[in-house]
Amino acid sequence: MLINARFLTRPATGVDRFAIELLGAGARLGLLPQARAIVPQAAALVTPLPPGLALARAGRHQGHRWEQTELPALAGDEPLVNLCNTAPWRHQRQMVVIHDAAAVANPRNYGFAFRHWYRVMLDSVMHRARVVTTVSRFSADELVRHFGRPFLDIEVLPEGGEHILRLPADPTVFERLDLQGRRYVLAVGSLSHNKNFAAVLKAMALLDDPGIVLVAAGGGNARIYAGAAGLDLDDRRLQRTGYVSDQQLRALYEGAACFVFPSFYEGFGLPPLEAMCCGCPVISSDRASLPEVCGHAALYCDPDDPATLAAQLRRLLDSDALAAELRQAGRQRAAGFTWDRAAREFADLMDLHFA
Repeated sequence: MLINARFLTRPATGVDRFAIELLGAGARLGLLPQARAIVPQAAALVTPLPPGLALARAGRHQGHRWEQTELPALAGDEPLVNLCNTAPWRHQRQMVVIHDAAAVANPRNYGFAFRHWYRVMLDSVMHRARVVTTVSRFSADELVRHFGRPFLDIEVLPEGGEHILRLPADPTVFERLDLQGRRYVLAVGSLSHNKNFAAVLKAMALLDDPGIVLVAAGGGNARIYAGAAGLDLDDRRLQRTGYVSDQQLRALYEGAACFVFPSFYEGFGLPPLEAMCCGCPVISSDRASLPEVCGHAALYCDPDDPATLAAQLRRLLDSDALAAELRQAGRQRAAGFTWDRAAREFADLMDLHFA
């Protein structure tokens, strides 16, 4: 088995997290004894190789050019595994994990050149690859709708969330963000339209509770959104974290009154699952894959209507009993999504299709 490890040559994204955790669990469980990860000869590793995997280097090119022109020949007759959406478009003896159809379902979030290339590449991969896998039944439906591969010919390999518990929480983040003794709501502070952070800001304005701080985790300038939405949120009610480590993020999940995630479109939805692993109550969008992932362990809102998010926030913030119920239900729900389970299902798929 040869693993397309181009994802190790760039800063890790959510999709890359899937590959890193899946391969790490597979190696730790002894499920990948013959697996080799391969990267371009001259590429620097930005993300560490999961322990227990062998690394090979070959090829003169890098990036997509390496993946499309050199990787198929390097794989030869060996099964090629592509875990991060892209793959050689004319290769057949391969597995590809396509996490979602966002580039064609929500084209406004992507540039024209990328949309065109991605559509052509995926259309070819969807009809040539021996095994096509995705991370939710919702995404499988989307791939059928946009690319026409039969639903029964698409495997579903859900993600895990327990990586967030691997290292101890780092409470120094509370001092850095001036959160000690303060009640806060946690959200993903991305500038991506799809993450719908503007709805969080509008809901907080509707909530109009000076005792509640909004903490925006991750990249993006949350104050830009506040200005665009015409909101007057003073600095003490809006805290932007910037980069946070997994240890700091765990501390934020564990200390939050709740985590809100009003996304318009997700192939899976890892942040709500991470929050549940940490015992953090979740208010999620009722769209896309999120009800499939969160089940009955979350409250739901309409991402097009910030008033529904504000109402769920008020309901949760006013009820300690509801918060405790969601904490327990979330942990139970998250226990069904683990990287060990995903690694075993991945190994079974490889045995079924390539043994």
